[in-house]
Amino acid sequence: MKIVVMLLSHRAIKAQTIKCTRNDGLHIQYEWYQAGDLLIGGIVSHVHYLFPELFFTQNPSQESFQISLVVTKFYQHVLALVFAINEINESQQILPNVTLGFHIYDSYSESKMTYQSCLDLLFKLHTIVPNYICHAKKKVIGIIGGLSSDTSSCMADIFHLYKIPQISYGSFQSKVTADSPFSSFYRMAPNEALQYEGLVQLLLHFRWKWAGLITIDDEAGEHFSRTLEQKLLQNRICLEFAERLDRIMHLSNQFQIVEQILNHIHIFTEKKANAVIIHGETTAFIWVASFAVATTLLPTDYEHEEKISTGKVWITTAQIDFTLHVVHKGLDIQMFHGTLSFAIHSKQILGFQKFLQKIKLTNTKGNGFIKHFWEQAFDCYEPNSNQARNISEACTGDERLEDLSAFYFEMSMTGHSYSIYNAVHALGHALHAAHTSRLKHRVRREETKDSFQNVHPWQLHSFLQRISFNNSAGDEITFNQQGELVAGFDIMNLVTFPNKSYVKVQVGDLDPLWKTFMIKKDQIQWNQKFTQVPPLSLCNDLCPPGYRKTGKEGEKFCCYDCILCPERMISSQKDMENCKSCSKDHFPNEAHVQCIPKTLNFLTFEEYLGITFSALALFFSLTTGLVLTIFIKQRDTPIVKANNRSLSYVLLISLLLCFLCSLLFIGQPNKTTCLLRQMTLGIIFSVTISSILAKTITVVVAFLASKPGSLFHKWVGQRLTYSIICFCSFIQVGICAIWMSTSPPFPDFDMETLLEEIIIECHEGSITMFYCVLGYMGLLALLSFTVAFLARKLPDSFNEAKFITFSMLVFCSVWLTFVPTYLGTKGKYMVVVEIFSILSSGAGLLGCIFMPKIYIIVWKPELNTREHLIHKK
Repeated sequence: MKIVVMLLSHRAIKAQTIKCTRNDGLHIQYEWYQAGDLLIGGIVSHVHYLFPELFFTQNPSQESFQISLVVTKFYQHVLALVFAINEINESQQILPNVTLGFHIYDSYSESKMTYQSCLDLLFKLHTIVPNYICHAKKKVIGIIGGLSSDTSSCMADIFHLYKIPQISYGSFQSKVTADSPFSSFYRMAPNEALQYEGLVQLLLHFRWKWAGLITIDDEAGEHFSRTLEQKLLQNRICLEFAERLDRIMHLSNQFQIVEQILNHIHIFTEKKANAVIIHGETTAFIWVASFAVATTLLPTDYEHEEKISTGKVWITTAQIDFTLHVVHKGLDIQMFHGTLSFAIHSKQILGFQKFLQKIKLTNTKGNGFIKHFWEQAFDCYEPNSNQARNISEACTGDERLEDLSAFYFEMSMTGHSYSIYNAVHALGHALHAAHTSRLKHRVRREETKDSFQNVHPWQLHSFLQRISFNNSAGDEITFNQQGELVAGFDIMNLVTFPNKSYVKVQVGDLDPLWKTFMIKKDQIQWNQKFTQVPPLSLCNDLCPPGYRKTGKEGEKFCCYDCILCPERMISSQKDMENCKSCSKDHFPNEAHVQCIPKTLNFLTFEEYLGITFSALALFFSLTTGLVLTIFIKQRDTPIVKANNRSLSYVLLISLLLCFLCSLLFIGQPNKTTCLLRQMTLGIIFSVTISSILAKTITVVVAFLASKPGSLFHKWVGQRLTYSIICFCSFIQVGICAIWMSTSPPFPDFDMETLLEEIIIECHEGSITMFYCVLGYMGLLALLSFTVAFLARKLPDSFNEAKFITFSMLVFCSVWLTFVPTYLGTKGKYMVVVEIFSILSSGAGLLGCIFMPKIYIIVWKPELNTREHLIHKK
């Protein structure tokens, strides 16, 4: 008996020639070639430069005729089927003593022809009688096909009614519906969702955010385009164009050729996307190749001629095989160099190449395809053939398949052939399992043969649904609950050579079990037209480091402008969506591409300002010490006695300490210096101003006590002076004590205020207490200024109030300007302002109060007499 397996994959191409005669007597031939749904053609005056192997002359009196052309690479599908059938028939483990047979039908990519072929297979003897099997010797046990989803669906419309197992070896989508949870339709391809995921991951891996899509204008192409675009948008990838190609290219004449080219010329001229996804069947790949050839038909003055570029990264889906037709022999295949393709995981089958090497033209018995294949592949004709032809050389019979270019025939098993091989073995294993299951219920051995006749196609479903076996290459073949092959995808890189051959190199894979995407980009060879590898595929140039992307109004989000990162942010890589902030202790460099450690900001003794203020503090301290020394040495002189020498000593010592305390503000702040700075300043200046206030009040009291009968006579003396100093200073000490006990100053690192520096400062702890200290100093200064101002007109012999008034005017002016200046500066310059205020106010007090006296003591000693002091103008 024979088990019949049907294969609907082989596509013939029919060509028709029409001869015309121009008025000048020149004979012109018009040719068109149809590959199922593909037309390639043109005026012979152009075609013979492109396709010289198809140019031939015809007798003017002869009528038009048809010849058959085949897609030579698809012939391997037939041979893979034959090889698998032979392998099973020769095996003693699978179906021993049973011979499998097969019939092969062509669908011609037409639903009408597909339906007719299906009915022919099931019912035809001489005429089709549906539901009646008129040739009992042939039993259809399973169907393999087809390559496209449309063909598979048409086949399933019929075979599903009879529950005949159908295994598609190329299509993903199926419009088959079934009442039962398991359909009679199986696919030697993984779930298509995995391919969508792989395409997205591939684009993301190379950062191709601006891609193109070419699909066939049919239901499968629409579904693919709609689904893929949604997934791309979810991953922020844009399609620059989604080109829908006609299933038939009408190239009837030169005008229609140009029209077809102009309809799609923008893919190669205006579109900037370098990554272009091609989806569909192998015809989509043939279409792109045909278009590349046809561009040479453009007029030489075509405005976009210089812009035509085929330098793209073509990304093909698993349904597509790298196939050219004999009409493309003049094509420069370098345009496909570097193509990336998804392919169903496959391995090479041991013995298949040897099987192909044995194929000869002489082995034509039962092989109705080899003659047409041989003629088209080797450009020769069978010697015994009397068919009209356009070739002049006869085949020698010594031609070898390995001599053909890989675009026309491969010696290694292609992905589709591998699927056919596995489909045949899946049916064989299922039939063997069904046969073995029936044997368990048989008692007599002689019933074994009849058990095959009683196996019905629908009975194989339960075995196919749970089938699991390892093929001869070691791959496990099993279906999931959706009838899809449990397998992943290989990512292949097409490498072409000058002799118009190519190899496919695996550069990655997509594993459905672990859901991992892996690609070896270092092993990929790219198209030579790219100046940068991996090439870019973006709407515009990459934003350089230091910039971020910002969208363009009215355009897709993948099109953007580049703007410099904000002040405290960087972008260290190209084409960044957002800039990232530097850590607090770093700042961006000028180009905003790198974070640089911040330098410490505090007033040091080594820098210019630190040296200057240190020198001034020491100078004023020495000056004050010198004045104190002079006053001590001249303590018995009238001018020193008259100025209340003990009070002058206290004032000079406090001024000396004021100048020295400014040194606490220089150098890196620490816990000790932060505690001492403001507290020392507040207390010492309070003692200084209290001394001045005491001096002023002493002058007033002394004047009032000089009047006869004055009650102030008892207040004259040291008791009042020291009481004022102690009382006023004690209040400041109390304020500082409260400050230190509640919220004392502490060293702090301010990383925000300055961009490039970390300010090391003494944080006041409590701002309120800080201003309370300053406010109390200001209150004492204002009180001293007021008292001195009111006493300025006292007689000269007793009057020091004028000098005190002027000195307190200087002091108040300095500290009134200090507050806004201090608040308006940052970093170490706040310390500079405070030191300047300390030194200038102290110098003002020293100069205004003591310099006139030093002048008299040192340079005018004759004025340092009692008579001069009591003299009245």
